Amino acid sequence: MLDEVTAALTTSFELIEAPEGADGVLSLLTTTVDGAFLDRVGPQLQVVANYAVGVNNIDLEAAAERRVVVANTPDVLTRTTAELAVGLMLALLRRIAEGDRFVRRRAEWEFSLEFMLGSSLDGKRVLIVGPGRIGRETARLAEAFGATASFASRADDLRVALGEADVVSLHVPLTDGTRHLIGAGELEAMRPTAVLVNTARGPIVDESALVTALRDGVVAGAALDVFEREPEVEDGLLGLENVVLTPHLGSATRDTRIAMGMLCVDALRAVLLEGRRPANAVG
Repeated sequence: MLDEVTAALTTSFELIEAPEGADGVLSLLTTTVDGAFLDRVGPQLQVVANYAVGVNNIDLEAAAERRVVVANTPDVLTRTTAELAVGLMLALLRRIAEGDRFVRRRAEWEFSLEFMLGSSLDGKRVLIVGPGRIGRETARLAEAFGATASFASRADDLRVALGEADVVSLHVPLTDGTRHLIGAGELEAMRPTAVLVNTARGPIVDESALVTALRDGVVAGAALDVFEREPEVEDGLLGLENVVLTPHLGSATRDTRIAMGMLCVDALRAVLLEGRRPANAVG
């Protein structure tokens, strides 16, 4: 089964260069599916199955104008991404990645009562920005560690909520309204002891403003699985010890990736072979 999904992914990479004539396309989040892309494929195109839960790489309006069905991969990556979000919280608060770097560079050390003290997730107030599937699951897992979770949507007064949190975890989709949702003003609204976790989409955070806030002690730390100009990372982040960085691993388990691939296959089959709208169609 994994070989079938891998083959589908390979085909999608080929279609980025030469998609003409396809009836269905399996796209990755790195594929920009805009009007020009859709026109290059041709008017026979019926469905784009996006190998991601987010669809910020797809111009949904352009697809609708061309009567192209767009599908994504909801639900199957919810637990996996939430696990990573909580893992990043723990890595940051308990200084796990920092400790690993310390040992690997063979720094001199010996056990002492004040050495590399961190803090516990137990008792922390975790603000979930974006109470969707992944956000709610992240809250549930964080509460299992003794944290108290609260939620904020884009319509709420975010700065007030930010000022009450110890951990801020981002789970909103990337839209025009959420680009740089966390900028200099929002970071200043956070407590100086608070940390930021982003497993959603990189451009939700103004990375330049984040570097300044981290250097100036405006916030205590950040853990990022996604980046504003991915795969490029803001240079200023790389030298900071109070930062944990991972290369977009939110859905990166074998079982999850297979499930995502099969959802894409199911969507393609539904439209192209069965003539019906798939359950995971967007919009």
